[in-house]
Amino acid sequence: MKKDDLKSLVAQMYKELLQNIDSQENVNKAQVIDYLEDAICTFKKIDIETDSIEHAKLTFTNTYKEIAKKSISSYKETNGKFEELGKLHKATLDEAKTHLIDLPSITSRFDEIQAHMTEEVQKANDVITQLNLQVKNLEEDSNLDGLTKVFNRRALDRYLGSITQKEHLKHELHLLILDIDDFKSINDTYGHVVGDKILIFIANLLRNTLRDGDKVFRYGGEEFVIILNRITAKKCEEIAERILHTISTNTLLYKGDSVNVTISIGATKYIDGDNPESLIDRADRALYTSKAQGKNRMNVEFNNGH
Repeated sequence: MKKDDLKSLVAQMYKELLQNIDSQENVNKAQVIDYLEDAICTFKKIDIETDSIEHAKLTFTNTYKEIAKKSISSYKETNGKFEELGKLHKATLDEAKTHLIDLPSITSRFDEIQAHMTEEVQKANDVITQLNLQVKNLEEDSNLDGLTKVFNRRALDRYLGSITQKEHLKHELHLLILDIDDFKSINDTYGHVVGDKILIFIANLLRNTLRDGDKVFRYGGEEFVIILNRITAKKCEEIAERILHTISTNTLLYKGDSVNVTISIGATKYIDGDNPESLIDRADRALYTSKAQGKNRMNVEFNNGH
């Protein structure tokens, strides 16, 4: 990783640290130290497999989103136990009040404790609500798919929107839609856990197969979109065939079982005047042809007509 890339990632860490501090009412030195230790772990996980410095930054931000989710889960569990303790205490107190024992000072003190516990539980619930809102905002701003860690549909929409706003592109741009063959059958046979592992498996294969600068997006469900910049139609077809071969010849192992998958591909090229919908539509028609011809193959559609 180049010096400028490292400086950019450090700047990202600094930004995340300030946002972390601003989001909390009271922050102490120990919390900042914990944050920096988490940041070091995050940096260690970022390696040459990331396809760009932009992707590395998103990985960094996404990691903190996952940490926040785990924190909320832990907070909820602790708060739940605390709430159970409060209910048990209240039941014991109510039972003690029914006995003919005159302990007004003790019961008064217990009432104070119960009120304090109830107040603390409410405070904890308020914090959980606030954290959930912050995570929701993070997810809305994120450009990475939470499962596969490639770019998500939102990032694709933004990217295609910026591309199609230009009157003319100086270089060719090709778009591929990939769809996993018989994915529903795989889920029905092995379960959704294997389905998720296959999505991650394919995303990793795509990142390792493509060039730096090529972009991979999870389009939805079992579909991926790849954007190939500065490339000829012939080279695009070669890359698509290489992807088909790589995925069909690699095997996912799960609990001793070998799971083989194939994909179908539809490809197209950006034409002046395209909008995101027309570009995707042509690739989708090509994908439909690949499926109709028997799957595990690619087709190209350059015609704007139906």
